Amino acid sequence: MKASEIRDMSLEEMRRKADDLKQELFNLRFQHSNGQLESPQRIKQTRRSIARVQTLLRERELQPTAK
Repeated sequence: MKASEIRDMSLEEMRRKADDLKQELFNLRFQHSNGQLESPQRIKQTRRSIARVQTLLRERELQPTAK
């Protein structure tokens, strides 16, 4: 997921996306521990997507609100 796609989301959508990605990461780790994960690279991609969403969430929280 690209940062530009995330920036187009609303604050609530960003929070939901972060929750979905965290759930996906949990499932990937579970699959990895059972030896069922086909692409270990997906764990890395998911972790980076989570970081990207959280960074942009924080950026939006720190933005001064328009009056």
